[in-house]
Amino acid sequence: MIKTVMRVLVTPLTQAVALARGVKIMLRAARVWLSDNKSNAYKPSNDNNSKQTSAHTAPPKPVAVSIIIPLLNEADNLSQLIPHVATLNPSPHQVILVDGGSIDGSVTVAKKVIKGLIEDRQLSIEWQVIESATGRAMQMNTGAAVATGDTLLFLHADTKLPNNAITEMVQAMSHYSGQYEWGRFDVRLDSRNPMLWLVGVMINTRSRVTGIATGDQAIFIKKSLFEQVNGYPHQPLMEDIALCKLLKNVVRPACLHHKVTTSARRWQQYGTWRTIILMWHLRFDYWRGVSPKELKQRYYNN
Repeated sequence: MIKTVMRVLVTPLTQAVALARGVKIMLRAARVWLSDNKSNAYKPSNDNNSKQTSAHTAPPKPVAVSIIIPLLNEADNLSQLIPHVATLNPSPHQVILVDGGSIDGSVTVAKKVIKGLIEDRQLSIEWQVIESATGRAMQMNTGAAVATGDTLLFLHADTKLPNNAITEMVQAMSHYSGQYEWGRFDVRLDSRNPMLWLVGVMINTRSRVTGIATGDQAIFIKKSLFEQVNGYPHQPLMEDIALCKLLKNVVRPACLHHKVTTSARRWQQYGTWRTIILMWHLRFDYWRGVSPKELKQRYYNN
């Protein structure tokens, strides 16, 4: 009886604490925006002078980018995802799709779409479709192990990059004499719902203040730094947050204002406020030491 009462009391309490923590982060974010803190945010200039090379900024060096995309039952998305990546300008050096045990024919569909693109457009991109054990962290590490580019870009299958994503990455990492070795994009949810627009703003400001990114923000990293921190920690959830903590101990991220567009399907399916509270609750519990395995069960069973 006592345990039941405690559970009833503790759950709202932890949600309230998570909500308060989110509000605190947003207040800190407002100060960062007002001060335009350039030490952890990068925004390229639109001035005509930005086309000229200054004495303090070297022109971006050619960079080979390997895009790594973990797949799990994404057959329905591949006919849009793969052509989208193929239209990036400039093109990536390499695209590696890593399947984690799909049962919907994702591997077959991916190979068919890629073959059609190569025949139609004569693309110079190196395409690979490989398989690994299930688990996003495991899949991304498997892709990184075979990547030949000097920079890795980890892209979720339901996320679309801006057309000039590679240019923005290269410019960001060459800015301030190569200060940045990793970073992420801002994110928007693919919905016209004003509340989901606000969710995107909250994600971006929180990330800019904390230096922590989520996988939906298309994290990019120099391969040498990725290897230095031994890649994604092998855990079933929050692997992106764990990686960012390791990277942030080495160098702060480049926070690009250019936006990737990611699916709003979870927010639409489960409800905006319910999903906000769930995400804050999970992050709070992860911060206080709850195991990622337990958090994954709650995330998928909610």
